[in-house]
Amino acid sequence: MNSKFLWIAMGVVSIAAGLLALMNPLAATLTAEQLAGWSFLFIGVLQLIAAFRAPGWDGRLWAILLGLAFALLGFMLLAKPLAGIISLTILVASLFLVSGLFKVVMSFSLRGSGAFWLVLVSGAVSVALAVMIFANFPAAAATILGVLLAIELISSGMSMIALSGTRAAAD
Repeated sequence: MNSKFLWIAMGVVSIAAGLLALMNPLAATLTAEQLAGWSFLFIGVLQLIAAFRAPGWDGRLWAILLGLAFALLGFMLLAKPLAGIISLTILVASLFLVSGLFKVVMSFSLRGSGAFWLVLVSGAVSVALAVMIFANFPAAAATILGVLLAIELISSGMSMIALSGTRAAAD
């Protein structure tokens, strides 16, 4: 089995998972929220282990507090998934809004270059997505994370398939 086949297989599986997520965005949203919860919990536990195993005390208190914060966040997401979905949706919408505003402002420093319009449009799209999420809140919370997960899976799958040609040439 060559690497080109593996890249194509990974891409097809990723696209199929993305399409399944689009067919049931609520289930995908719950899955994304639970995945985030387990990830934060696992990262927090690893951070705590690393903090207690590190020699010396420089920064250990901060490492312990950070580990506890990650673990607590993960536990809360797992214990209260609906509240977690709402919190993550607010976070995603806020990130879209802030990154969009920064891109719009940054685009004006690129006037005259080919990147001006791309960065301006990208910023406007991010702001529009944030406004759409906030305008339809809390109903958007039920599906937006699942839709974003689906888009990411499909995009990643397409990238993997595209990379299969370059990976085969490199092998």
